Amino acid sequence: MLNGIFVALIVGAVATAAINGTMPAVNQALMDSARQAVDLALGLIGTMALWLGMMRVLRDAGVMTSIARGLAPLMTRLFPEIPAEHPAMSAMILNMSANILGLGNAATPFGLKAIRELQELNPKKAVATDSMALFLAINTSGIAVMPLGVIAMRASMDSTNAGSIFLPTVLATLCSTITAVLVAKALAKRRRFAFDQFEDDPDESPDAGAPGAAAPLSDAESDPSGDAKSSPDIELSRWRLGLLASFGVLILWAIYREVTSDTGLGFKEVANTWLMPILAVVIVLYGFCARVKVYESVIEGAREGFDIVVMIIPFLVAILVAVGLFRASGALDAVLAVVAPVTALIGFPVEALPMALLRPLSAGGAMGVMVETMQTHGPDSFVGYLSSVLMGSTETTFYVLAVYYGSVRIRMTRHTVVACLSADLVGALAALFWCRIFF
Repeated sequence: MLNGIFVALIVGAVATAAINGTMPAVNQALMDSARQAVDLALGLIGTMALWLGMMRVLRDAGVMTSIARGLAPLMTRLFPEIPAEHPAMSAMILNMSANILGLGNAATPFGLKAIRELQELNPKKAVATDSMALFLAINTSGIAVMPLGVIAMRASMDSTNAGSIFLPTVLATLCSTITAVLVAKALAKRRRFAFDQFEDDPDESPDAGAPGAAAPLSDAESDPSGDAKSSPDIELSRWRLGLLASFGVLILWAIYREVTSDTGLGFKEVANTWLMPILAVVIVLYGFCARVKVYESVIEGAREGFDIVVMIIPFLVAILVAVGLFRASGALDAVLAVVAPVTALIGFPVEALPMALLRPLSAGGAMGVMVETMQTHGPDSFVGYLSSVLMGSTETTFYVLAVYYGSVRIRMTRHTVVACLSADLVGALAALFWCRIFF
């Protein structure tokens, strides 16, 4: 589908330019957009490396394991048909813990492990079970609450307050995740989507060792954190915990002074401008309390930042060139003029509509659209804020469905797509609502 969108943008741009006589502008945009994509990626390296390093400290400090333990009671209620001690349950918990921390590289292997374990319990190997549908709906609802990549991108574009999207993003993703759970649970009870209504396809039931069967994950793939499954409790030193508590008291006093002072900032401004520096210090101090080699962990995590930036450069170049040509030709203005009356009914800026539509299709493409939107309107404009929150609070739905279900050769997805797209829709509307509140 993304291939069709890309071709349509390029062909539509050149055709419109030929009709409107805007070919010189399109020619200039072709060169400028490609150069801007690389410049943006280079500017992103520092911030991305820093925050991935911080996340590595949390992982090494055992925070992922702690989140997994905290989620266990909730997971047994969401997935009552899965035995609490089954490997699928632990893999799902670790997947969601990694997503919550924004550790996408670690979350994917856990997710693949979970879907394969769920397949072991599946009596119809070509039909998605209720648990599979719910698990993927939660995954595609944008459950991550640490939108570090988006914050890094905003910082690279000279936003005056790159971290201000943190709270709106958390609230928006909370809305989309709740929707995913409710819709998946409700649709699973409908006769149209009932598991018994679907017949298994014997040709799509891979036997162990057969061509096309899902190969078991290696220990390294299923547990990229090294000790996430059986990480022992990390003993925190009392005097180090005292240092962390003292810092917390100091920050609370400083926030109270700032909010109550006649010349100070309001609570919303303090939340926006103080959050990221405080988060960085808390992560460092917590790692110190947990006896993590903080410096070494930050370095290891920062290396991942470089790899991710290199990986997204092709996506940025392709989508920025396509959107740049489409905008320079005048085709985008024509499309927006048609769509504007509809989106105006709910107050959704038409300039952010491409972002909302592309996000479920491609993470790299959506990132490119977000960047192009912020370049045009500014990272601290309302449209820039909305595009950022949309990027941070939703997920690449069709990619996740293809990778996870494809790994176990599920052909009949039942209500999964409806539940996932419902979460995407609510996530977009929630992003608009919270951006109206905060910005």
